[in-house]
Amino acid sequence: MEQVNSVEELVDRIRRKAPEYLDLLTADTDDAFEAAFDSLLGSAIARLEGNKTNFRTLDETGLSAVLVAALSIPGLTVTQETHSNGHVDITIEADHCVPARKKLGEAKIYDGPAYHIKGLEQLLGRYTTGREGRGLMIVYVRQKDIAGLVKKLREKMDTDFPMKQKGNTRDHDLKWSFLSFHSHDCGEDLQVGHIGCNLHIS
Repeated sequence: MEQVNSVEELVDRIRRKAPEYLDLLTADTDDAFEAAFDSLLGSAIARLEGNKTNFRTLDETGLSAVLVAALSIPGLTVTQETHSNGHVDITIEADHCVPARKKLGEAKIYDGPAYHIKGLEQLLGRYTTGREGRGLMIVYVRQKDIAGLVKKLREKMDTDFPMKQKGNTRDHDLKWSFLSFHSHDCGEDLQVGHIGCNLHIS
């Protein structure tokens, strides 16, 4: 009985101190993993937004370094410029998941739909093999009206259907964010989360 109590106490401590880690570790489906990761990502994005005046001089690489640090928790290895047919802005690997789970992310300071879609082309056309989970397009928005800019971006994608986009984009649980679905050369349909981060300073 003592061994069971020790395990229960350990799980209880993890649940209190790092609930995101426990949810990621125990996710038994891709959807459960993505939901747990979205919770962690939402908190990390909110921390960036809450400190945006401190990050006003950072470029895409610097902003991504801050995001990588915010996403790094025990059991989740988050790195910058990791190689996957090129240097990927953000690579996320769950250390103790079965099956192994990996996510790739491209990060851009928003400069219009064309620049965003160029990043999407890098992510899906160059870096992604098809073995990874939902891809990430992190959108650092320094212009005002992030809501309007994200809406225009979605409208552009839903008109042009870049990178073999399948159907219209869909809402994401995180604010100023959305999902797109794409036919990939691996023969499967892949998801990408487009995540808005409001860094506008009045």
